[in-house]
Amino acid sequence: MSLNYTHLSRTVSLALRHRPKLYSLTLDENGWVAVEDLLQSLRKLRPEWEHLTEADVVQMNEQASKKRYEIADGRIRALYGHSTSQKVKKTPSAPPRILYHGTTHSVLDVILKKGLKPMKRQYVHFATDRKLAGEVASRKGGKVVILEILAGDAYRNGVAFYLGNENVWLADYVPPEFIRAEE
Repeated sequence: MSLNYTHLSRTVSLALRHRPKLYSLTLDENGWVAVEDLLQSLRKLRPEWEHLTEADVVQMNEQASKKRYEIADGRIRALYGHSTSQKVKKTPSAPPRILYHGTTHSVLDVILKKGLKPMKRQYVHFATDRKLAGEVASRKGGKVVILEILAGDAYRNGVAFYLGNENVWLADYVPPEFIRAEE
């Protein structure tokens, strides 16, 4: 029987981004955990994963349409999307001039008045293109609105941005003056 990498990735996401304690994992301040610790937990979870290896996890990551995990020196971490109470530290970096955030029309007025906040996540997520922002927003249901984020201006005015992966950027908060709603 071949390994279902999509199912494995969803389980790893739950373990590294949302519920590490459920998997008996302790993330360090940068979100890293030993691959072997993750493997031991996963092997206990499902009988068909009893022979799961680091090579399987690497293959899962390489086959994914989006880069969600970083694997190095026998450790693994999720690159973004954390909802754990322990905030994963990120290093600020200069973002592209413009980023995009997909949301729904029902919350547009609040965002334009109060800015973008992480809500139940550790960071606000931004896409490097409109299409990806729209795909993310469409999962929420409702009328999709794409927000243009003046990330370069915000950064020059003290807003910290962090690289999530080649298509995703993160921030703690973006004030409303750097947000434009596309009609």
